[in-house]
Amino acid sequence: MRFDNELRQRLDGVSLTTAEVVYFMPDHPSVLQSFIWQTMDEAPKFPRICRFLDFWRSDIEAVIHSVRVAHAMKLSPNKWRSVETELKLH
Repeated sequence: MRFDNELRQRLDGVSLTTAEVVYFMPDHPSVLQSFIWQTMDEAPKFPRICRFLDFWRSDIEAVIHSVRVAHAMKLSPNKWRSVETELKLH
């Protein structure tokens, strides 16, 4: 069942993760655009997000300006906390 699989993932540390990629096209570097993507991923290494960003850098012409990642903690009561961090791509 889907519920059992999702519960097992959550217990293993996989949670809903949102990535906002701010990027620009090489021919319009002064225009920033935003792309938002959600997936189930495992913090703090975020392997799915990293594979997606590797794909973006190798196969998409758009240049990444910045990436912001938000995720739900392991299975626990819901609470919100702000995390200020910057990940360097190069």
